Amino acid sequence: MSEVPAPVAPGALYGIGVGPGDPELLTLKAHRLLRSSDVVAHFAARGRPGNAWGVVAPHLRPGQREVRLEYPVTTEALPAGSSYEDLLVAFYDESAERVAALLDGGSDVALVCEGDPFFYGSYMYMHNRLAPKYTTEVVPAVPAMAAGAAILGAPLVCRDEVLCVLSGVLPEEELVARLEAAGAAVVMKLGRNLAKVRSAVERAGLLEYAHYVERATMDRQRVLPLAEVDPATAPYFSMVLIPSRTASQR
Repeated sequence: MSEVPAPVAPGALYGIGVGPGDPELLTLKAHRLLRSSDVVAHFAARGRPGNAWGVVAPHLRPGQREVRLEYPVTTEALPAGSSYEDLLVAFYDESAERVAALLDGGSDVALVCEGDPFFYGSYMYMHNRLAPKYTTEVVPAVPAMAAGAAILGAPLVCRDEVLCVLSGVLPEEELVARLEAAGAAVVMKLGRNLAKVRSAVERAGLLEYAHYVERATMDRQRVLPLAEVDPATAPYFSMVLIPSRTASQR
């Protein structure tokens, strides 16, 4: 009688933040888990190289399998009758099924994402779907706003100041109200929202203190006063920083 093969133990899922873009800002733990995993999965826009993949590719060992998870839509116009939220929910459902099949087969999977996994990171949506069923570990990373402050050479907050982190997709009136109440602020997710964000910053009386940082730590990094930026030129990977206005006085 032939022996029945022992069941394969599921693999582990590692949600790895790769930082703002400089491959040297990858943490030692992220590097170790990347190289030890059987599979490295990453998100990418349709027809474009994945940003996170570009960061980790130089660190990988030969023979590791790449799994590309391609968004159905990013910033382009949606097909008639479709919903951005519905498309992304279906995408994350399908992507989670692909990763689950690899985990069920016994492969450890490193799922990488730009910045930090739980700070506006796409990994969080996969975590919600897979963490209840599989062993998972999340590896934090250098967030883009920390890289932006380092590039500016300006402290974000000091002492009892309040840092407000905002999404550029918020309505202008809400941006104005929150900026007026903050001691310092970071506005993420610019792109097509930059004109609205700039207007909100100006209405809050903060334009002279605001800085624009594009592709922080990447090859095409750009830093300008917000007042000098053409709103039509802002990519998704850009932010507005309004750092501490009191740190230099202490």
